[in-house]
Amino acid sequence: MNKFTKITASIGPNSESKKVLKKMIEGGVNVCRLNFSHDTGDVQGKKIDMIREISAEVGRPVAILADLQGPKHRIGNFETEDRYPLKVGQKFILDNDSALGNSDRVQLPDEDVLRSLKIGERVLLNDGKIELKIEKISKNSVETSVIRGDEIWSRRGFNLPDTEVETSVLTKKDREDLEYVLTKNPDWVAISFVQKPEDVEEVRDFITSHTSHPVKILSKIERPNAVERIVEIASVSDGIMIARGDLAVEIPFEQVPAISRRIIRECRKLNKPVIMATQMLGSMVNSEFPLRAEISDVASAAYLRVDSTMTSEETTIGDNPINVIETMSKILTYADKDAIDNPYDWSRVENIPENDWSRSVASMAYLNKASVIVVFARDTIAATQISCRRPDIPIIAVCNEDVVANQLCLSRGIFPICDNQLFGQRDAFNAARSFSINSGKLVIVDEEKISLRILD
Repeated sequence: MNKFTKITASIGPNSESKKVLKKMIEGGVNVCRLNFSHDTGDVQGKKIDMIREISAEVGRPVAILADLQGPKHRIGNFETEDRYPLKVGQKFILDNDSALGNSDRVQLPDEDVLRSLKIGERVLLNDGKIELKIEKISKNSVETSVIRGDEIWSRRGFNLPDTEVETSVLTKKDREDLEYVLTKNPDWVAISFVQKPEDVEEVRDFITSHTSHPVKILSKIERPNAVERIVEIASVSDGIMIARGDLAVEIPFEQVPAISRRIIRECRKLNKPVIMATQMLGSMVNSEFPLRAEISDVASAAYLRVDSTMTSEETTIGDNPINVIETMSKILTYADKDAIDNPYDWSRVENIPENDWSRSVASMAYLNKASVIVVFARDTIAATQISCRRPDIPIIAVCNEDVVANQLCLSRGIFPICDNQLFGQRDAFNAARSFSINSGKLVIVDEEKISLRILD
């Protein structure tokens, strides 16, 4: 139980064989992210079956996170496959005409986007390399001026940092993907391009109307209006992902670290797990070793007490996804131990009352130098809330349902086991011994009843 910070690994072409994925899970993966932007539901369904099989073989719960594509916007196609240079100051038209584009215009296929745009707002293309400012609006088009230029070509994605698009957070593809994946009982579903709390409620209504399985919802924060409403969005979500890639395109990149810290603080206040994502070990797509800055980035996430760090293309198309996971696990293990040996007072979080029961658990464990906190978890609530107080000792969550154990894989410092007999007996000593803890004091939480016992 050396690594408190969890690892969420994106699964793709180079990591979807059973042999590789099993070694990744043995190497430290706690959550498997399936990106529905790249594969159909039936393909992802086979991965889910394989992950469940591996989890049973290694005897350890693993969470499955189904990440929906969301309303990712792209421009239309151009007349040729050439790249078209857009120069600063030139005019460029975005319209709903399906004709192939040229150096003066291109189709913007999303009518809801065209309806939402306003004069003065920006359109960013090619990960922000191109910046367009809207000068005129007509019924079926907008005229823009190029503020920052670069080359453009067919089907480039675009971002709208100033615009709230009046559209559903679930596209037709998302609804089809979600309807299918709910038949496979995922543990978490991630929503892309969340703008407001109503987006989360829309997805929750869809889920509850299609399954009785208790699926958790993770909201991805990647737009400025989501940052502005982070408390409202986190309040109705079960967890948050800081999607630094799109976020750094839509807001000034120098603000991302400070915003990330704020999101982490707000999530801890609201008892929501939080994932730090995007390019954490990006150089390892093709390299055996990480950059020194990447090592610091992963370690800093652990020092900030995030619940999980995440890999993206490093483990989907990277040359050696097993090495990536082993590297990230080494960094997190060392950083977690250093954070425990040299603690900052993370038990004090603004607006959490002194008599909060989960804070009392963390304080009792600290003051009595307890070896472990044992929680008998009928659901995720108590264990997650204690985790958000960030005690620097392990939290063993004894569950009587696989789904609860799986969902707790995302939370920092929680080591879940599903054991119906142990849960029924409420035997904290045997739970501790199952993790090779044979002596010391135990703080026991059983349906919010707190006690202290000594294990000899």
